[in-house]
Amino acid sequence: MAERNRRTVRDLRRGNRARVVQRLYFDGPLSRQELGPATGLSSGSISNVVAELAAEGLLEEAGVVDSDGGRPRTLLRVAPGGGLLIGIDLGETRVRVELFDLSLTELARTDRLLGPARHGYDVERIVNHVRIGVADVLRDAGADPERLLGIGIGVPGIIERGGPAGATVHGPTIGWHAVPFEKLLRAVLEVPSGVPLFIDNGAKTLGQAEMWFGGGRGAGTAAIALIGSGIGASVIHGGALIEESGRGSALEWGHTTVRMRGRRCRCGSIGCLEAYAGAEALRERWDEAGGSLPEDADDETALAALLVAAFPGPGGPPPDPLAVSLLDDTAECLGAAVGDLINLFLPERILLGGWAGLLIGPRLLPAIRRHAEQYALGHAAARTTIELGELGPDAVTVGAATLPLAAFLARGGSRPSVPGQAGPAEPGGVVTPQRWRRASAPASSAPASSAPASTAPATSGPATSGPATSGPASSASASPPPASSASTSSATSGERS
Repeated sequence: MAERNRRTVRDLRRGNRARVVQRLYFDGPLSRQELGPATGLSSGSISNVVAELAAEGLLEEAGVVDSDGGRPRTLLRVAPGGGLLIGIDLGETRVRVELFDLSLTELARTDRLLGPARHGYDVERIVNHVRIGVADVLRDAGADPERLLGIGIGVPGIIERGGPAGATVHGPTIGWHAVPFEKLLRAVLEVPSGVPLFIDNGAKTLGQAEMWFGGGRGAGTAAIALIGSGIGASVIHGGALIEESGRGSALEWGHTTVRMRGRRCRCGSIGCLEAYAGAEALRERWDEAGGSLPEDADDETALAALLVAAFPGPGGPPPDPLAVSLLDDTAECLGAAVGDLINLFLPERILLGGWAGLLIGPRLLPAIRRHAEQYALGHAAARTTIELGELGPDAVTVGAATLPLAAFLARGGSRPSVPGQAGPAEPGGVVTPQRWRRASAPASSAPASSAPASTAPATSGPATSGPATSGPASSASASPPPASSASTSSATSGERS
């Protein structure tokens, strides 16, 4: 009984810290007086927690506001320099690694290109790309690895946890079968042993990013589709605080059946959505139909050419009937599969993201909506909106960084205490939007001796600094990664997976 009471006191203290940190992070800057009703804590508890967090360097003053007849009130916010986060996207054409401060302002970025061949997913090669990428962004930003709060990684496939090797990845479409990815990374990463790794499905990290910062903000439940060379999805449940949010779920949506006795999918099954609507499948289908493909075209080049052929624009040649027919069929397949998401999960919103989804979406979204209404139950479809994702091609890396961020906020701003262990964070939506920004100068131009990330100017602010209505930064450019180099490093590039 005594032990139980001791746990309760410790949990109560941690819970108080978590409520204050989360409210300041998502709703800040706020005054001490505003924190009381926002968290339900007494003024004494607020004062104690604020003093403790400020002494740890996690809170900072963010100006003053006038009060009604009294002294001006000091505003508080989560200090951007209170810690560092790394987000990694194991994409279809490259491994992207980004370093962020606590406000999710990008401090450095590097891309390691995989190439078109299947050997690009060789396990040792991927592990080495991640190792080099992590070292590169820390060096480029002049950052101290001891200040890392965690590394989040979005990967294709199913993640199995709980074994002695940590997170194990099952990704049949990339040739990964029971790969002990966490164990392999821990053996090579040049970071302190206590820095936790959070490995999750890439579609789920995309969903987390859109739920926190993009088109899912304020939704109780949203389904987010990741459409690239392959296809995945996630369903994320919202909540006012992280610990009150339901867990998100990654879905192998691309391997649901849309055509009986249909095309063979790269997963080995037949009739999968991915075999009809994934960018790799669209390139193959157009080639099989006799479409005009650029020589040695990869998925991104082929999809862009397919859209130009179907929608040539004013003054151009007439639309290519093969391209038009192929995209019409693609829209129906996606609409039918979206109808399944509506019937199964009753989401308030469905967001289509991923580089291919954002490329075809502006042209196909009206048809996808129309087909979804035809294939879904009427009442469920009427209460669901279908839109494009808002965060652009960087959403997976931003979402990956939210995995250690969510764990940090749920702990009330405490650093990880158990070296080498990292269970999944409890992702979920939040009601209030915040911003994330890129660095204004290329990270690759910063020498290794430059100021550490913790010295970022206070004006960058936490993601929610400034008016609460401010939205996320504009999405990155949609240009594909350059094929001529093995890696790139930049703070402003917008290559897609």
